[in-house]
Amino acid sequence: MRALTAAVVRVASLRLGPQRPLRRLLRVALAVFLTTAGIGHFVATETFPAQVPAWMPFERQVVLVSGVFELLLAAAVLLVGSRRTLVALVVVAFLHVVLPGNVAQWLEGVDAFGLDTDRARLLRLVVGHPLLVLWALAAGDVWPAPRPAARG
Repeated sequence: MRALTAAVVRVASLRLGPQRPLRRLLRVALAVFLTTAGIGHFVATETFPAQVPAWMPFERQVVLVSGVFELLLAAAVLLVGSRRTLVALVVVAFLHVVLPGNVAQWLEGVDAFGLDTDRARLLRLVVGHPLLVLWALAAGDVWPAPRPAARG
């Protein structure tokens, strides 16, 4: 995991264009989060299917495809500097696409990821999901709107 984090930080340092330090930190942290989650789809093969709603077919394929998307999004967060806003909006869209899985985990009372009570699962929905959305928007310079650079 240390090697992965070091690699992500190295790639982040290659980005072109001006960046505010906090926004850059948010982007690197978001990329690490997405990379870790994406890899988890391929490693924790018994845990991630818990988030696939019972009504959705092809459970394993859904888990693998969403893992690939998370890895691609992680790379985009770091490498697509000129389209930061677009990438942030795609990350937010992805978070909304996987939200039904989180809701199903809560409604169906499925224990996974240390969420072994209805309260914990609901907190992830009510607090965790909005925070992830705000994180992605802040990392992509969408919210709050960046202030113009001072001239002088």
